[in-house]
Amino acid sequence: MDKRAIKILFQYYWKNGWIDKKDRKITHEDFLYAKEKGLMFEPFSISHDDCVERIIELVKIIPQDKIIRAFLASLSTRRLEWRSCIASWHVANQLTPHKYTPVISGQFYENGEITHTGYNCGVCKDTMNGIIGNEYYRENDFNILNFERIKWGGVRRGELLYTLFDLEQFQKDDIPKPTNEDISIFQSILKTIAGSNDGDYPGKLRDRLKDVAGLKYNKDELSILIEILACIGVLRPASYDRPERGKHDWTYATHWRGEDKYDEAVVQQLFGNFIYL
Repeated sequence: MDKRAIKILFQYYWKNGWIDKKDRKITHEDFLYAKEKGLMFEPFSISHDDCVERIIELVKIIPQDKIIRAFLASLSTRRLEWRSCIASWHVANQLTPHKYTPVISGQFYENGEITHTGYNCGVCKDTMNGIIGNEYYRENDFNILNFERIKWGGVRRGELLYTLFDLEQFQKDDIPKPTNEDISIFQSILKTIAGSNDGDYPGKLRDRLKDVAGLKYNKDELSILIEILACIGVLRPASYDRPERGKHDWTYATHWRGEDKYDEAVVQQLFGNFIYL
């Protein structure tokens, strides 16, 4: 990726933390440069139905082998955006052709009166992990999605629009063959998971992953890695009827515990051509 374009994108959103929306500034020249390099975008609009149709078409043309290579190759290169797509691809494979079917997702009250009712697509919602699908996406900001995708490996997985954006961007990338270091890192990740103690929460696994040789990531990046592994079924909870501990940001990994280890069948199915268990 072009270094100047990445710098333009990152400096628009981040300076020791999120830059407030009212304080974000970018010159027309910088925007055009980052846009030319494929890292920033004009506002984008699409309907739910068209979004679903495009996602299903992308799943058909993106080889699973490329998805797996990208995840593994991300481990030593820190190309976090390559890692994101395996979760988006997993989410996308749960979709079947359908039209927007509204169901109430939430209601907001003021003085006992309903002031706003939120809706989601019921068909999307009823997929295995639950997908958030709006009826229309008007003038959406792909730039912030790309920033989150490159910086952390994506944070809005499970949202229909992010799934589309992630797959479309991934399709453009040339993915190298994973190196021996990548394979070794992934095997060490699995060994660390397998060494978890009964009752360990996802946060404990995150702490343990800091010791994996070659895996140089900060806390937020490790959290995303765990979320991705949970999303694709490598970290599969034996039960979803488990208490949660305090305030947390886990979604897919919420109910995983140390005794669950990892799902060997899923690992073999996805990564068996690259690793030896």
